[in-house]
Amino acid sequence: MTTTQDDRGELDRAAHAAARHRELFGTEPEGFFAAPGRANLIGEHTDYNDGFVMPLALPHITTITASRRADRLLRVHSRDVPGPTVELSLDGLTPGTVKGWAGYPAGVAWVLLGAGHRLGGADLYVESDVPTGAGLSSSAALEVVTALALSELNGLGLTPEELARHSQRAENDFVGMPCGILDQMASACCAAGHVLYLDTRDLSSRQVPFDMAAEGLRLLVMDTQVKHAHADGAYGQRRAECEAGAVALGVPALRDVAYPDLDAALARLDATGLDNGVIRRRVRHVVTEDRRVERVIELLEAGRPREIGPVLTEGHASLRDDFAVSCPELDLVVAASTEAGALGARMTGGGFGGSAIVLVEADATAAIGEAVTAAFDAAGHRRPRIFEALPSAGARRGALP
Repeated sequence: MTTTQDDRGELDRAAHAAARHRELFGTEPEGFFAAPGRANLIGEHTDYNDGFVMPLALPHITTITASRRADRLLRVHSRDVPGPTVELSLDGLTPGTVKGWAGYPAGVAWVLLGAGHRLGGADLYVESDVPTGAGLSSSAALEVVTALALSELNGLGLTPEELARHSQRAENDFVGMPCGILDQMASACCAAGHVLYLDTRDLSSRQVPFDMAAEGLRLLVMDTQVKHAHADGAYGQRRAECEAGAVALGVPALRDVAYPDLDAALARLDATGLDNGVIRRRVRHVVTEDRRVERVIELLEAGRPREIGPVLTEGHASLRDDFAVSCPELDLVVAASTEAGALGARMTGGGFGGSAIVLVEADATAAIGEAVTAAFDAAGHRRPRIFEALPSAGARRGALP
């Protein structure tokens, strides 16, 4: 079996992490685990409305080396966050008591225990190259890789879907971020070379081939390096507004408003006098965004990937105007890249900062990157970080040297 460059890179990471694990904890790691960040091709803020999404896993991963302990301590250490090893008792985990990054692995342990799983203590060493605050699901990658490591150490046999569900609950109920399940399912379930077409109501899904290089295309991620902070309430407010719209329309979730019925639904909403148009705009975004997911899947399956570009740009306008989750830097990426010839662009992730994705012809990649960078320079913004989104594998156990 041939070892690829990616495999060699992961083996090297495992060797480095294992050495650091031994240094920190004085024990030999029993497993090396990885879970990726993600970019969402289309389908934003639809997951907590029971709608449709299309994420792909990125090559950027969060890794854990793990070993069991004979006591009830969970010890976690991150290479990427300054500070000492965090020590937690498995018997004393309570929502709101673990602050900062350690709240994510602590929350996963808390959820697993609450679900009736038997856990022993563990030492976990964490490394990550998933950019934080960039809208690329660094928190979900940490949750999912923790769930996988604890499942493997304790013989729980959790499926990828179960890893995602437990991870989402950790973020919702322990950390306090009311996210949908998109990020966790992407990190747990995506396949290399594919996007994941996911119905978030029942978690039915299928892997859709997504080889842009073979089509002479590239999908770029442009990280504005503007950090978002969803848990400050803006994300929760959007979710509450969507739920209010569903209640006013008498449906279980906005997913149940069919696109052909949107105008009639908006007229009914107007008649309620519910608000000054805010909920109307939230409803319009979710219903049209679900339709955009369907349009993208239709185009990809018809072998017409270039035609998804305008759908991406249309989605950004909806996120900017109807959902109000964009920011000047994200808008500038979309405007500058499309003016320079990109086929389409939109923000990806929850918004309020973070990253945009840009679909380009392969031979225009450098020129469009330069155009966006020049636009940021002219506006006095920090330069964006630009890299290619290569559809990669979801969570997995790797080899130790």
